[in-house]
Amino acid sequence: MLDLRAIPIIEHHGHALARKAPDQAVDYLRPFSESDDPVQLASHVSHTAFFRWALHRLADFFHCRPEIEAILQARATYDPAELSRRFFAEARIEALLLDYGYRSDHNLSLEEMRAAVGCRVEPILRLETLAERLIIQHARLADFREAFATTVERARTDGHVALKSIIAYRSGLEIKPPSQEEVEHGFQRLRARAERGEPIRLADKPLCDELVLLALQIAQRQELPIQFHTGFGDRDLDLRWASPLHLRWILESGRYRDVPIVLLHAGYPYVRDTAYLASIYPNVFVDVSLAIPLAGPDIVSVLTEIFGLAPYSKVMFSSDAHTLPEMYWLAAELGRRELARALAHLMEASWLTRAEAEEVAHRVLHDNAAQLYGL
Repeated sequence: MLDLRAIPIIEHHGHALARKAPDQAVDYLRPFSESDDPVQLASHVSHTAFFRWALHRLADFFHCRPEIEAILQARATYDPAELSRRFFAEARIEALLLDYGYRSDHNLSLEEMRAAVGCRVEPILRLETLAERLIIQHARLADFREAFATTVERARTDGHVALKSIIAYRSGLEIKPPSQEEVEHGFQRLRARAERGEPIRLADKPLCDELVLLALQIAQRQELPIQFHTGFGDRDLDLRWASPLHLRWILESGRYRDVPIVLLHAGYPYVRDTAYLASIYPNVFVDVSLAIPLAGPDIVSVLTEIFGLAPYSKVMFSSDAHTLPEMYWLAAELGRRELARALAHLMEASWLTRAEAEEVAHRVLHDNAAQLYGL
């Protein structure tokens, strides 16, 4: 087994920590599952393999009983910023790239995160959240499109290191050029909601497709990476349309060959499909977040399937952690451990020498992301 504890991690896809520490067990359990159902959280999440492992690691950290209430009592004695810095330091996280489109009103700001975690923190621009904000501000499609394009064009200047799309959640990954009549109709429907003061949720397929394709055109000129949610996620995701294979038109069109496309979450459960795309298209990269840590005992299988086809130079570790600093710490420990197990299997079967396995570990945990995002 390799010892990977000394390798620093670049967390290239995560979310900010919550301003308010959880004081109820059900709230503490929320980051350990993609479900938001109170019954699922209260009755079943504590019986997952990942949570049982995490419970004992947290009990060791806090020097308390392996029980949620004991952990909550112990963590309440810490200064939140001090606790966050300790978790990140022990996890050896060198840089953290944050998508601020998730629960941003409840989370620490970018500057607050930099102070809280003690490592480099850079933002990622989420396209759908940007569009929802701009629809409220612009009554005409032409003005809205221009504002959207201008903001995306300014992404690097404004400090963003990548773009991010959750179109898989909204209308699916089968993205193709829509008709302008369809785009206009979708925009007007959302504008009508905005004028009535109703919440805006961008889920109209022609409009979603139009905006992602526009962002890809801009990213093509700037060689700016774009992350796509693929595979499993929250309950409002239709998993059937989250397979990365639906991105075929984008990948085969030849229009976006210079855009680094990062397929998040290993496309789980479409892991082999994700590895296949990375093996075919030079601009497709594989992220293993969310599968690490939530897949627990299946993580080695996920990594082995990816390594079976995807080049090692295109695989990157991250966690998609949020809310709690311990989620980053747990994911780092579990990720290093399971990566070492997967590489041990490849060494035992003579697929890799020990030196090659060590190089793969450095690439996955740090070097590939450092190179891709210009860090």
